[in-house]
Amino acid sequence: MASLKTSYLGIELKNPVVVGANNMVYDIDLLKKMEAAGAGAIVFKSLFEEQVELEKMQLDDRLNEYNDRNAEMVRLFPNVEHAGPEEYLMKLRMAVNTLNIPVFGSLNCIHEETWVDYAKRIADMGVAGIELNLYNVPVDSLKSPEDIIAKQIKTVKALTDSVDVPVAVKLSPFSSNVMYLIKAFENAGVKGVVLFNRLFQPDIDIDEQKMTFSDYLSTPDDNRVPLRYAGLLYGETNMSVIANSGIHTAQDVIKMILAGADAVQVVSTLYRNKIDYIGVILADLSEWMDKNNYGSLYDFHGKLSRKNAEDPFAYKRAQYVDILMKSEEIFKKYPMV
Repeated sequence: MASLKTSYLGIELKNPVVVGANNMVYDIDLLKKMEAAGAGAIVFKSLFEEQVELEKMQLDDRLNEYNDRNAEMVRLFPNVEHAGPEEYLMKLRMAVNTLNIPVFGSLNCIHEETWVDYAKRIADMGVAGIELNLYNVPVDSLKSPEDIIAKQIKTVKALTDSVDVPVAVKLSPFSSNVMYLIKAFENAGVKGVVLFNRLFQPDIDIDEQKMTFSDYLSTPDDNRVPLRYAGLLYGETNMSVIANSGIHTAQDVIKMILAGADAVQVVSTLYRNKIDYIGVILADLSEWMDKNNYGSLYDFHGKLSRKNAEDPFAYKRAQYVDILMKSEEIFKKYPMV
């Protein structure tokens, strides 16, 4: 039987199917079910600095709402402070202590000091590594791309210097040069890159005439961008390359490994097909490997990357001209009459 072992941030995994950060991981029974289904590792739900700060403000408002109502009662409630990230850390430690597969922490902060402080606390929970969610929504026309990148690199360098566990960055694809950014993070001590952060995009309800957020779950079409960059990065970096977004079936996993990814993260497919579907993915992956006489993932890892592809421009071109030249094929598939 084929070996499904791979490496994730320098840590050996029994297979390349990693459960990405999601709300299910707060339920210890579901975590056990993920492990039993065959997951290679778990990325725990992100610790958000914004959420902690919001909860602190809400608690403070409630505790002080009735202050100074009369001279005899200055405060209605005792002076209680919010526990900060302690509840999150307690759940994370429980997950680490319960599971026999690697558990990775995930972090999403705003200020450099918080990035470093929270990363240290997460590392102390016994995690195998930490995943940093890095993105920037360009709403400020006065902020230069150079300043944004410099700040991110400075923060990541301070963080990698402060923890002893390997660090990965989960990036947004919206950058003028993703390859340059990834190399800069590698030079800053990062051991892996996750392709890519799935950012929620706004929508408009024209009946209610208000903003909405939809399309929470990914579709298989969403894996085209991570596939492109996995293929571009193979042989160009010493970091682990992890594909994320639109990984729903064994076929998607196989494509990513052929392109050059070391592992994949799955979330949406677990919501749609339930947790036990991890076993289906692994069985289909093993069957495909046996059919093609591959004894391990490394036998076909990066086989169709840019470095090894017969067409050197396969990952570079946008294919627009090619589509125009084959317009008759489009009309055959989508006839106008």
